[in-house]
Amino acid sequence: MEKSAQIHPFPPLYDEGSRVLILGSFPSVRSREQRFFYGHPQNRFWRVIPALFGEDVPTTIEEKKTLILRHRLALWDTVASCEITGSSDASITNVVANDLRPILCGAEIRAIFCNGATSLKWYNRLLRDALGREALPLPSTSPANAQWTLQRLTEAWGAAILPYLE
Repeated sequence: MEKSAQIHPFPPLYDEGSRVLILGSFPSVRSREQRFFYGHPQNRFWRVIPALFGEDVPTTIEEKKTLILRHRLALWDTVASCEITGSSDASITNVVANDLRPILCGAEIRAIFCNGATSLKWYNRLLRDALGREALPLPSTSPANAQWTLQRLTEAWGAAILPYLE
């Protein structure tokens, strides 16, 4: 598979009630096809988030949007465009960062979290100084992060995120 130039194909998900911003790196091939976050069925994001709130796993994009907004979360990615091979975060080069200011101005974001090391790397390189805000790391929900079980992910994510939603 060859590296190709890609532009982020869908908008952020947030509203004025959002309090926690969760940033991925760049959408996977499946997410780009679906035009929505965490589209690969093996990614555990859509199992972790409902578990934090004692809810069922959403199945449709509309159910996922409702879940995120109901719990005062916001979703976006650090990378607006890049060159990437398939869905490989490790292959990302020639990065242009997303502009987070519309989210930070449109909602009272109390904390910014990065889903995985690649998101945090690009945030710290391209966005932290410009925004004057630190982002906190979360263990990746990607299937490539196999050493983290669903239970461990849910516990870590809950301990990090839930205090900012109280």
